[in-house]
Amino acid sequence: MGWDEALPLWCALWGVLALAGYGMALAGVTKGRRTVRLTGRIERVRPPTHGGSRKGGVSVVVTYRDPVSGQDVTVTNEGDRGEMITAAWEGRTVGVTHPRGRPHAYGFTDTPQHPTRGLGWPTFALFLVYAGLVVLAAIDEGWPWALIGFGGPFALLGAVQLPGAVRARNRRVASLSAMEAVPGKVVAVLKDVTVDQDDGSTATTLTPVIAFTTADGTAVTAFCTRHLPNPAHAFGREVTVHHTPTDPADFTLSPESDLRSRHQDVTLHALSVALFTATATAGTLLL
Repeated sequence: MGWDEALPLWCALWGVLALAGYGMALAGVTKGRRTVRLTGRIERVRPPTHGGSRKGGVSVVVTYRDPVSGQDVTVTNEGDRGEMITAAWEGRTVGVTHPRGRPHAYGFTDTPQHPTRGLGWPTFALFLVYAGLVVLAAIDEGWPWALIGFGGPFALLGAVQLPGAVRARNRRVASLSAMEAVPGKVVAVLKDVTVDQDDGSTATTLTPVIAFTTADGTAVTAFCTRHLPNPAHAFGREVTVHHTPTDPADFTLSPESDLRSRHQDVTLHALSVALFTATATAGTLLL
């Protein structure tokens, strides 16, 4: 089968899947629509074990209200329970989800979430249809169409999102300047070892855990994977934690590094827009 036959088949297949996905979303039968989303409250934070595993996140006990029975349900995040809770304190609200009719298969999200329409996979399938059409046009009409087909939409998408990226950077700058500095301590360093099934090699992941108390007396336990040098020997180390007063989960050990990172993100975003624009322009000139 040649490209002229394979690409239309590719587009037809992914087109059918996209239509099916959008139809399921409209009918309300996607996984996102069938997921029950609740709000839970952390009742207790269990201290981490130095040298233990990071799987499951910070160990917590969570209570939420069952909408069917109206009773409070208490659960833990042991095992594979969705997103890891990487920052915890008593009284923090988190998201609790489970498939409709299966409350025992619960999972957690870092924050409570609203129901989704489940359009992610259908939209990705539609993108694959578009990619196939661009490749087909490049084969039939010449390779400059590939430059136009891929460079143009990405340039437009990046240009539309660039003002939002700038606003997000500015908001982050403001939040960093308003952070409070409090003393903290590395109370554990978690260690996870994975073994490659092909060659038997191992990879070790170290996750420091810090504890700090906010100015209003909230005791926070959180994973700290950035701006902590030599994490293997960080157990017991005293650190300075900068956190947002209204959300202790938003913290950093180095506001200066975070600020530089935000500026670099916007710069890279602008450069990518310029690159895709130049790509599409080059394709147009070469036609």
